[in-house]
Amino acid sequence: MNTETDFFMSGEVALIGAGPGDPELLTLKAIKYLKHAQVILVDDLVRPEVLEYANSSTRIIHVGKRGGCVSTPQAFIEKMLIKEAQAGHRVVRLKGGDPLIFGRGGEELTSLRAAGIKTTIINGVSSGFSAANALGVSLTHRHNSQGVTFITGHLKAPDQQPNWKALVECRTTLVVYMGLSRAAIIREQLIIAGMSPATPVGLVESSSTYQQRCVITDLQHLPSTIDQQQLHSPVIMIIGDVVAAAQQLQRIDFAA
Repeated sequence: MNTETDFFMSGEVALIGAGPGDPELLTLKAIKYLKHAQVILVDDLVRPEVLEYANSSTRIIHVGKRGGCVSTPQAFIEKMLIKEAQAGHRVVRLKGGDPLIFGRGGEELTSLRAAGIKTTIINGVSSGFSAANALGVSLTHRHNSQGVTFITGHLKAPDQQPNWKALVECRTTLVVYMGLSRAAIIREQLIIAGMSPATPVGLVESSSTYQQRCVITDLQHLPSTIDQQQLHSPVIMIIGDVVAAAQQLQRIDFAA
């Protein structure tokens, strides 16, 4: 017999992207699953308003994941997801942005599949897209860019550096996640690889939230702008000629 929760079965895990912050950017499918979850494991960057869609009886478990802060070990989170699912609960893993874009959702998906846990993925709006919207720019404007490349500034190991030369030569817009603390290194490596120091850079702090701040600078002055403007994580960097359009629109405060 069908029930209202047939779409979300006992012992199932849903990896849900909560989007960049604005709860109105949640998908209808995400809300549907949140309403019927029995357990929700939620990251720090997810806005509290998002959890208002959960049932009052739902058990909320906060598993912190924020750059520069003490975080819940990834292995512990994966074990907890498996444990709750094996106990027969409908489990949601709620992550900021999209779960499969620098959200470690791939690692969790691998562990859940290895344990034989049914897993559903519900995409969310990635902060890279909302940051471009905040600046009023097109990441793939055909007059300025041949595409867009998403990279992370938070490397798993110090020796796992991107191929900076290839990034510059491919002439795509660069969208950098979690790069605030490594801004000086990113600036240095891109210039060494051949990118002009005058390349415009858009910085968006806490995109799509009430704390959103947008700043325009250039590659040469990237680290000093971050210091002068006292920007704090989470910040998305958008590097490339497409950012010049944001200056023309005059929608943001400019760095000195």
